Amino acid sequence: MRLIQLKGKTLDPTTSPGQPPGSPERSTSELVKLVSEQVSTLVRDELKLAQLEMIGKGKQAGISAGMFGGSGLIALYSLGCLIACAVLGISRVLAPWLSALIVGVALLTVAGIAALAGKNRLSKTTPPVPQEAVHGLKADVDEIKERTHR
Repeated sequence: MRLIQLKGKTLDPTTSPGQPPGSPERSTSELVKLVSEQVSTLVRDELKLAQLEMIGKGKQAGISAGMFGGSGLIALYSLGCLIACAVLGISRVLAPWLSALIVGVALLTVAGIAALAGKNRLSKTTPPVPQEAVHGLKADVDEIKERTHR
């Protein structure tokens, strides 16, 4: 006979919670009631785990997005200064409109490469799935299937 582990407690499905081990076996209705209570508790606990896991992932994503946005804004201001510097530097050798055109084309090329790199990296990320909860739920389903086939 196997004992059931739930919330850190070991449960014996053949005895009632107040019944000492080795007492007469439970009736079918008691066992069905016990199973439905345990499955209900198990599902609630798995949902709580999934919720906590998604909250943690959401917080990390929010903090990361804020940091990324702030760095992007600072980079935008500094990029404006560098663009002006490049146009002014090239305009000493070429016509000002031609130097601005060269710098603009170079910036568009860099932007295209960065966009493609970002797209590739985004496609490689894993979906935000509560992995621990899903793994636990699959294990529970497998255990239930195994017990019902006996």
